[in-house]
Amino acid sequence: MQKICLSASLFFLSILSSFSQTAPPDSDSFKSRKLKAEEVNFVSSYYNQDGDNSAVTGGIGTEKLTDISSVFDISLTRTDLRNRLHTLRLEAGIDHYTSASSDRIDPNTISSASASDNRFYPGVTWTRLDAEKHYTLGASLSMSREYDYFSKGASFNFSQFSKDHNREFGLTLGAYLDTWKIIYPIELRTLATSTGLIPNPEASGSKPRNSYNASFVLTQVINKRMQLSLLLDLAFQSGQLATPYQRVYFQDKSVHVEHLPAQRLKIPAGIRFNYFATDRVVLRSFYRFYTDDWGITAHTAELEVPYKLTPFLSLSPFYRFYTQTAADYFAGYQQHGMQQAFYTSDYDLSAFNSHLAGLNLRLNSASGILGINKLNTVEIRYGHYNRSNGLISNSITLGVTLK
Repeated sequence: MQKICLSASLFFLSILSSFSQTAPPDSDSFKSRKLKAEEVNFVSSYYNQDGDNSAVTGGIGTEKLTDISSVFDISLTRTDLRNRLHTLRLEAGIDHYTSASSDRIDPNTISSASASDNRFYPGVTWTRLDAEKHYTLGASLSMSREYDYFSKGASFNFSQFSKDHNREFGLTLGAYLDTWKIIYPIELRTLATSTGLIPNPEASGSKPRNSYNASFVLTQVINKRMQLSLLLDLAFQSGQLATPYQRVYFQDKSVHVEHLPAQRLKIPAGIRFNYFATDRVVLRSFYRFYTDDWGITAHTAELEVPYKLTPFLSLSPFYRFYTQTAADYFAGYQQHGMQQAFYTSDYDLSAFNSHLAGLNLRLNSASGILGINKLNTVEIRYGHYNRSNGLISNSITLGVTLK
């Protein structure tokens, strides 16, 4: 099914390319203000993972999951009367996943509601480039929907760059307003009383979760071979931050749903350094420090080395190391004490190290690929991931660009 999706998308791109080539010529003055398709991108990926620390079953059990995703976007551009470039980017994405651990929310059924699901996420982004005044202004709207989750978001961005384009400062502000459908594990959907079982009033309805982000980026070209970027993010979340269908087993063998604070502040800060070692080799490095008020401190180090085999073909091996401390509220299966106000057995919040390694293959040609004149780029990326707690995953991504 995925192969059919990719073939159909490439066929669509070829049709769009043929239409763009047969457009009638225009005068220069009119052409500068005409709305035109500038770029089309299609990205499709396959992801699978497995492990033995499912949060749905209290930190034990299978984490087997597969995900197939496809994203399509098109960028339309137009120059206004003041010679400012406007870009409108329309995006649509869909994911389909299956999760063995989610099927354990209600093991008495053939398949739980969340055992497999589809996520649909459209978005639109507008930007305006004023080359004369050296700034870019933009805004975006997005939406995401799946079985138990609905999200709507908006963001604003501004960047100012120097006259020689060697320095740029960027600011992005975003807000995401989400709604969870409350789903409890099957055994916690009722309460025992002296008169028998009654419905648990906490096990139904919906609750909000809101996220607010501010990102700052300063980029500086040091010389012809070196470029440096400094990054700072501030993120604040409030509302339903715990996942209600994730179980937590206590030392007395009782079971509860995950319970976490209703607020969270995250502060990542990073540095990116690129060095053009030769005409064929580029070193792309990245480091990030992360901390939050849940007790997690993390470090990320990444290196990617693109190597040009030919002017049109490049290979990029990459490696990323990540380490974090555990959240204050984490403990494993049957390790929580009854005195704790907040608790989780989600191993995403545990202490662990992880490694991601892979290879990226990129084919780029201004004259076209596969006989399609406007097909500018074809890219394939494979990554293998493993954690110190046993989680292993593999992913492969195909991307094509039409210009």
